[in-house]
Amino acid sequence: MTLEFALVLSLLAAVAHQPQTAPHVFLMNAKFLQQERQLGQSAGKPTEFLQAARAEANKAMKIAPFSVMQKNATPPSGDKHDYMSLAPYFWPNPNTPNHLPYIRRDGERNPEIKGISDHDEMGKMSRTVLALALGYYLTGKEDYAARAALLLRTWFLDPSTKMNPNLEFAQGIRGATTGRGIGIIDSRGLTDVVDAVGFLEGSMSWTSAEESGLKQWFSSFLDWLRNSQHGKDESNSKNNHGSFYDVQAVDYALFVGRRELAAEIVKRAEQKRIAVQIEPDGKQPLELARTKSFGYSCFNLQALSELAVLGEQVGVDLWHFQTSDGRSIRQALDFLMPYATGDKPWPYKQIEGLHPEELGGPLFEAASAYKDSKFEATARKLIAHNHNVNLLLLEAGAETD
Repeated sequence: MTLEFALVLSLLAAVAHQPQTAPHVFLMNAKFLQQERQLGQSAGKPTEFLQAARAEANKAMKIAPFSVMQKNATPPSGDKHDYMSLAPYFWPNPNTPNHLPYIRRDGERNPEIKGISDHDEMGKMSRTVLALALGYYLTGKEDYAARAALLLRTWFLDPSTKMNPNLEFAQGIRGATTGRGIGIIDSRGLTDVVDAVGFLEGSMSWTSAEESGLKQWFSSFLDWLRNSQHGKDESNSKNNHGSFYDVQAVDYALFVGRRELAAEIVKRAEQKRIAVQIEPDGKQPLELARTKSFGYSCFNLQALSELAVLGEQVGVDLWHFQTSDGRSIRQALDFLMPYATGDKPWPYKQIEGLHPEELGGPLFEAASAYKDSKFEATARKLIAHNHNVNLLLLEAGAETD
């Protein structure tokens, strides 16, 4: 028996006992993933998606737990449990002897930000936990769940290693401020953690007490997002920062059972986000003003499409919302598509090459919402040369039937 065949047999046996229910997730496509797990049980050979997801989970098994305590710097609070990061686009001031305060160079990342590890560590933790939890859901392999649970306990629950539920010191600027509301975008990857917990349901390695503890952490973080000055500042931001603030607030509200709050935020986004951010011709002026205008236009549409997906769960249809003069998510997608496909040259400032695949996620989501094959066809074309598991995961956001 070959090793590969043995692994397939092990996979099929492992999932045989699991209930045939869709995972309790908010941003990923539960129906698609349920189908993939069922195919894994019945098919003689795992699907491409299942193979890729399992490969990612296997790699994730080798990654050590992460903690805010691992950073070399200490936040102004004196408590290393507080998250801390530096603003990525701020550089030493050439006009002052001590190079302070740092000055902005939009779109140019200062490598000094790597000196404080919390930002990268939180992102890696979120992606690793998702890969492991998804691997568990699809295969039933308890080792994946045990590893995911260890990472979750280390970052959120263990008193000696956990992060305090705030971002008071996110994206500080040397010589100017120790933290800003803008820094809240650092935590957008925590929505992956919320979906990961949905995949762990039924695991022996993740207890109900631990899940309650995690929900309490996110409840406290949600309260901080809504009531702190940084949180209020980010909520009032008009560009992609405000959009991703809403995504986080809605996602965490759903996770902790505050559906009315989630619905309220999504409903306000009709006027607060779409009507403000998108022009009748589909342009997003606040993103076009950036030095990486194509990337930020796609980035904001990623946030708006995620917000629309969350809205589906609380009965608010952002996909089909349109102002009287035609501002809508669909109009913004239609505006960007010919530039992403290369049919038109991008006429706005872009200090690095275009990455058309950045529009892939929103287009996959739109294909499901609008039942329009052109969105899915374009998305597949854009990701054709970048077909790794992260892009396969985009397909989990699109209906396949």
